[in-house]
Amino acid sequence: MSELTVGTVVAERTVELTRESLVRYAGASGDFNPIHYRDDVATRVGLPGVLAHGMLTMGLGAGFVTDWSGDPGAITEYNVRFTSPVLVKETEPAKVDFTGRIKSVDADTRKAVVAITAKYEGKKIFGRAVATVQLA
Repeated sequence: MSELTVGTVVAERTVELTRESLVRYAGASGDFNPIHYRDDVATRVGLPGVLAHGMLTMGLGAGFVTDWSGDPGAITEYNVRFTSPVLVKETEPAKVDFTGRIKSVDADTRKAVVAITAKYEGKKIFGRAVATVQLA
């Protein structure tokens, strides 16, 4: 824990999302809103195209933090505010870059707050994302 200081990058990952990823997530989550897999529906409702599920991107953000912690049960609190969508084109994957940085550490409770940045095409897709992690 002594090596954790405010500002330290603890995890980084790039995830590629494809239309197949979205269909698989829809099946697992039960969210079959066609804006997540049909261009004609997405554009008809005013979107630029098929969008990734917000909960999918949120889950990916939590997943790379739990990989860093080594314990999937270590996250005790997780909050995300969505600010921008991830457009998933039919012919190429959407690349989402995640970075986790220590925001604060409490030596008494052995908890760290990790600020998560998620970007798609250089634009932040989370306005505020933080995970509180119970350290071993």
